[in-house]
Amino acid sequence: MIELGRIKLAGPLVLAPIAGFTDSPFRKICVSHGCGLTMTELISAEGIVRKNKKTMDLLKFTEEERPFAIQIFGRKPETVAAAAEVVEALSPDLIDINMGCPARKVVGSGNGASLLRDPQLVNRIAEAVVKKTKLPVSAKIRIGWDEASLNYLDVVKALEDAGVSMIIVHGRTRAQQYSGRADWNIIKEIREKSSVPVIGNGDIDSYESAYRMMEFSGCPAVMIGRGAIGNPWIFSGRTPESREIIETVKLHLDLMLDEYGNRGIHMMRKHIVRYIHGTKNAAKARSSIVKAVSREEIITILDELEESE
Repeated sequence: MIELGRIKLAGPLVLAPIAGFTDSPFRKICVSHGCGLTMTELISAEGIVRKNKKTMDLLKFTEEERPFAIQIFGRKPETVAAAAEVVEALSPDLIDINMGCPARKVVGSGNGASLLRDPQLVNRIAEAVVKKTKLPVSAKIRIGWDEASLNYLDVVKALEDAGVSMIIVHGRTRAQQYSGRADWNIIKEIREKSSVPVIGNGDIDSYESAYRMMEFSGCPAVMIGRGAIGNPWIFSGRTPESREIIETVKLHLDLMLDEYGNRGIHMMRKHIVRYIHGTKNAAKARSSIVKAVSREEIITILDELEESE
């Protein structure tokens, strides 16, 4: 167990929030492979306060997913704080505030990375949440809105003054989205100057690169996003054989069906194509999987894929 102030991690490699991917079934899979902390996708504070059913469904988790964080977003301090109060009653291990999402629909309403342009608002939001809950609070940020406004030290200071327990830094600007390279030098600078623990994030596509970032930046832990999709082995550094990949896909599929019913078939397709990417006959299997409408069909496709290896 890694203790970062009030926050405890089961290991130094943690799962990033990814909309449409980091649901309960995927979080369970990642924990089984050594993930040190799981996190929901970003969840609207407005939706939580209004008790919107779809929003509330995103808050569900099981004990198997701990240590576990719920990530919320919003731009009204009182609303985000009220959402944190609702979230606290569910007993996660951590509440994270999203201040880095670059998606147009999120920043277009003044949320996510849009907040980076107003450190004073960042402070008010974080302070409101810290005062409302007894749980540790973290914030996930980017290094700035664009290259002309790299105000990350102001944002970090605003968060520290608000009393957050940890800061997660994605080393890109909002303008970069996910293009170019994450700036590990800035992550290192933030880690060196911050008074709270810092988790680095960006361009971690392997177990080895995760440890390179930790060694380079001095961060006690790193967050892995897209690199974990279809590859939960990234948390352990193991290279699975084809048989293990297929068995993991089957397990993940059954977890999806348990969670969502037959809708899980459709939702699982995007995961499967990532799992089997690079395997022999993957293209042929992929074209069949996107048309499959039952568990039996998918199992047959997977078995045929395994036999062709």
